[in-house]
Amino acid sequence: MSKWKTCASEYLVKRPWATLRVDECELPDGRVASEYYVLEYPNWVNVVAITEDEKVIMVRQYRHSANIVSIEIPGGVIDDGEKPVDAAKRELLEETGYLFKDFEQVSCIYPNPATSNNVTYCFLATGGKKVQEQALDEHEDIDIEFYSIAEVKEMLLKNQIPQALHVTGLMYGLLKLGELK
Repeated sequence: MSKWKTCASEYLVKRPWATLRVDECELPDGRVASEYYVLEYPNWVNVVAITEDEKVIMVRQYRHSANIVSIEIPGGVIDDGEKPVDAAKRELLEETGYLFKDFEQVSCIYPNPATSNNVTYCFLATGGKKVQEQALDEHEDIDIEFYSIAEVKEMLLKNQIPQALHVTGLMYGLLKLGELK
C-alpha cells in the first residue's frame, strides 16, 4: 500500500483548539482527491492511574460538545516540546493531586486517522499518592472518583464510560495488569 502525495494544502480555520485544512492529494493510481479535509489537533495523553491502595482514579466532568457528564481517566494535551510521559505526570498532578511511582506506556493510538492527524498516548501509572489539591485549568471542573479494578471492569461491560479513547486506554491498561483474559 502506497501513501498519497499531497499536492496542495490550504488552512480554512486555524485557531488554538480548532484547525481545519483542505488538501489536494494524488492517489497512487493517479486519481486526485481534490478536497480532503483534515482536522489538526495536538497530541494527547491519557492515564490509567492506580493508587497505592489499588484504586483506579477516574474523573467526572461535563463535555459540552456531546452535552454529557462523562466518567473518564485523567489526561490532556501534550504541550509543545513536552515528552508524553511528562505530560502524563503533569496532567495527573493537576487533575488529581496525585504523584505516581511508576509509568509505563501501554498504547499509542490515532483517535480517528481518517479525519484527524493527532495521536493519543496512554500510560499505566501505579503507586499513586496524594500530595496536593487539584490545580485545574480555567474551564475545568473535575470530580475525582475512586474505583476498584473489578468496578471499572463492570463499568466497561455496562458501557458506562462513554469516551472511546479512555475505554481503549483502560483496556490496554487492564491487559497489562493481567486483568483481562
